Amino acid sequence: SFDVVSEINKMELDNAFNQADREIGTRFDFKNTGTKLTKSDLKITIEADTEERAKAALDVVKDKLVKRQVSLKHLEAKDPELSGKTYRIDCNFKEGISTENAKKIAKMLRDEGPKSVKTQIQGETLRVSSKSKDDLQDAIAKVKSGDWEFAVQFTNYR
Repeated sequence: SFDVVSEINKMELDNAFNQADREIGTRFDFKNTGTKLTKSDLKITIEADTEERAKAALDVVKDKLVKRQVSLKHLEAKDPELSGKTYRIDCNFKEGISTENAKKIAKMLRDEGPKSVKTQIQGETLRVSSKSKDDLQDAIAKVKSGDWEFAVQFTNYR
Protein backbone atom coordinates (compact mmCIF):
# COMPACT_ATOMS: atom_id res chain seq x y z
CA SER A 1 0.00 0.00 0.00
CA PHE A 2 0.96 3.66 -0.26
CA ASP A 3 -0.54 7.07 0.52
CA VAL A 4 -1.30 9.83 -1.98
CA VAL A 5 -0.68 13.19 -0.28
CA SER A 6 -0.20 16.85 -1.17
CA GLU A 7 2.49 18.23 1.13
CA ILE A 8 5.03 21.03 0.99
CA ASN A 9 8.62 20.43 2.01
CA LYS A 10 8.83 23.26 4.57
CA MET A 11 12.65 23.35 4.53
CA GLU A 12 12.69 23.84 0.76
CA LEU A 13 10.00 26.53 1.10
CA ASP A 14 12.17 28.35 3.65
CA ASN A 15 15.22 28.01 1.43
CA ALA A 16 13.31 29.36 -1.59
CA PHE A 17 12.01 32.30 0.46
CA ASN A 18 15.49 33.13 1.79
CA GLN A 19 17.02 32.95 -1.70
CA ALA A 20 14.28 35.18 -3.15
CA ASP A 21 14.67 37.67 -0.28
CA ARG A 22 18.45 37.77 -0.80
CA GLU A 23 18.07 38.23 -4.57
CA ILE A 24 15.56 41.07 -4.16
CA GLY A 25 17.94 42.73 -1.70
CA THR A 26 20.90 42.59 -4.10
CA ARG A 27 19.41 43.00 -7.59
CA PHE A 28 19.99 46.43 -9.11
CA ASP A 29 16.42 46.78 -10.43
CA PHE A 30 15.06 46.33 -6.88
CA LYS A 31 17.57 48.68 -5.18
CA ASN A 32 15.91 51.49 -3.20
CA THR A 33 12.41 50.57 -4.41
CA GLY A 34 10.99 49.55 -1.04
CA THR A 35 10.33 46.00 -2.19
CA LYS A 36 10.31 43.51 0.67
CA LEU A 37 9.20 39.97 1.46
CA THR A 38 7.80 38.70 4.75
CA LYS A 39 7.02 35.10 5.62
CA SER A 40 4.87 33.52 8.30
CA ASP A 41 4.32 29.76 8.32
CA LEU A 42 2.60 29.01 4.97
CA LYS A 43 2.18 32.61 3.83
CA ILE A 44 4.47 35.04 2.00
CA THR A 45 3.60 38.72 1.69
CA ILE A 46 5.24 40.85 -1.01
CA GLU A 47 5.21 44.64 -0.62
CA ALA A 48 6.43 47.10 -3.26
CA ASP A 49 5.99 50.73 -4.33
CA THR A 50 4.51 49.87 -7.74
CA GLU A 51 2.33 47.07 -9.06
CA GLU A 52 4.99 46.07 -11.61
CA ARG A 53 7.66 45.75 -8.87
CA ALA A 54 5.33 43.55 -6.82
CA LYS A 55 4.69 41.28 -9.83
CA ALA A 56 8.43 41.11 -10.58
CA ALA A 57 9.11 40.12 -6.97
CA LEU A 58 6.42 37.41 -7.27
CA ASP A 59 8.21 36.11 -10.39
CA VAL A 60 11.46 35.92 -8.40
CA VAL A 61 9.68 33.94 -5.66
CA LYS A 62 8.13 31.56 -8.23
CA ASP A 63 11.52 31.07 -9.90
CA LYS A 64 13.15 30.15 -6.58
CA LEU A 65 10.30 27.76 -5.70
CA VAL A 66 10.75 25.94 -9.02
CA LYS A 67 14.52 25.70 -8.49
CA ARG A 68 13.94 24.21 -5.02
CA GLN A 69 11.41 21.73 -6.50
CA VAL A 70 8.39 23.11 -4.65
CA SER A 71 5.41 22.76 -6.97
CA LEU A 72 3.70 26.00 -8.00
CA LYS A 73 0.38 24.18 -7.62
CA HIS A 74 0.78 24.75 -3.86
CA LEU A 75 1.04 28.52 -4.41
CA GLU A 76 -2.11 30.61 -4.34
CA ALA A 77 -1.11 34.20 -5.17
CA LYS A 78 -3.70 36.97 -5.08
CA ASP A 79 -3.68 40.00 -7.38
CA PRO A 80 -1.68 43.05 -6.24
CA GLU A 81 -3.83 45.33 -4.14
CA LEU A 82 -3.11 48.87 -3.04
CA SER A 83 -2.80 49.34 0.72
CA GLY A 84 -1.80 52.86 1.62
CA LYS A 85 1.09 53.81 -0.65
CA THR A 86 2.32 50.28 -1.30
CA TYR A 87 1.06 47.34 -3.34
CA ARG A 88 0.71 44.00 -1.53
CA ILE A 89 0.50 40.47 -2.86
CA ASP A 90 -0.55 37.78 -0.39
CA CYS A 91 0.72 34.33 -1.35
CA ASN A 92 -0.80 31.40 0.53
CA PHE A 93 0.46 27.83 0.28
CA LYS A 94 -2.12 25.08 0.42
CA GLU A 95 -1.48 21.56 1.63
CA GLY A 96 -3.54 18.42 1.85
CA ILE A 97 -6.00 16.75 -0.49
CA SER A 98 -9.62 17.75 0.05
CA THR A 99 -12.19 14.99 0.36
CA GLU A 100 -13.70 15.87 -3.00
CA ASN A 101 -10.28 15.73 -4.72
CA ALA A 102 -9.52 12.41 -3.01
CA LYS A 103 -12.83 11.11 -4.37
CA LYS A 104 -11.79 12.21 -7.87
CA ILE A 105 -8.52 10.25 -7.61
CA ALA A 106 -10.32 7.21 -6.17
CA LYS A 107 -12.90 7.28 -8.98
CA MET A 108 -10.18 7.57 -11.62
CA LEU A 109 -8.32 4.58 -10.11
CA ARG A 110 -11.56 2.56 -9.96
CA ASP A 111 -12.43 3.33 -13.58
CA GLU A 112 -9.01 3.21 -15.26
CA GLY A 113 -6.66 1.53 -12.79
CA PRO A 114 -5.95 -2.13 -12.09
CA LYS A 115 -8.92 -4.05 -10.70
CA SER A 116 -7.18 -5.29 -7.54
CA VAL A 117 -6.49 -1.73 -6.29
CA LYS A 118 -8.57 -0.51 -3.33
CA THR A 119 -8.71 3.10 -2.14
CA GLN A 120 -9.56 4.55 1.26
CA ILE A 121 -9.81 8.24 2.20
CA GLN A 122 -8.09 9.04 5.51
CA GLY A 123 -8.34 12.75 6.35
CA GLU A 124 -6.12 14.65 3.92
CA THR A 125 -4.52 11.52 2.47
CA LEU A 126 -5.73 8.74 0.19
CA ARG A 127 -4.57 5.21 1.02
CA VAL A 128 -4.19 2.94 -2.01
CA SER A 129 -3.68 -0.77 -1.38
CA SER A 130 -3.34 -3.95 -3.40
CA LYS A 131 -1.74 -7.39 -3.12
CA SER A 132 0.33 -6.86 -6.26
CA LYS A 133 3.30 -4.47 -6.39
CA ASP A 134 2.87 -4.15 -10.15
CA ASP A 135 -0.72 -2.97 -9.71
CA LEU A 136 0.45 -0.37 -7.17
CA GLN A 137 3.10 0.87 -9.60
CA ASP A 138 0.45 1.12 -12.32
CA ALA A 139 -1.75 3.09 -9.90
CA ILE A 140 1.13 5.50 -9.14
CA ALA A 141 1.71 6.01 -12.88
CA LYS A 142 -2.02 6.70 -13.42
CA VAL A 143 -2.17 9.24 -10.58
CA LYS A 144 1.03 10.96 -11.79
CA SER A 145 -0.30 11.22 -15.34
CA GLY A 146 -3.57 12.77 -14.15
CA ASP A 147 -4.00 16.53 -14.59
CA TRP A 148 -4.81 17.62 -11.02
CA GLU A 149 -5.11 21.18 -9.75
CA PHE A 150 -2.98 20.19 -6.74
CA ALA A 151 0.47 18.62 -6.41
CA VAL A 152 0.61 14.92 -5.52
CA GLN A 153 3.32 12.98 -3.71
CA PHE A 154 3.47 9.35 -2.63
CA THR A 155 4.47 8.30 0.88
CA ASN A 156 4.21 5.38 3.29
CA TYR A 157 5.14 2.55 0.93
CA ARG A 158 4.56 -0.83 2.57
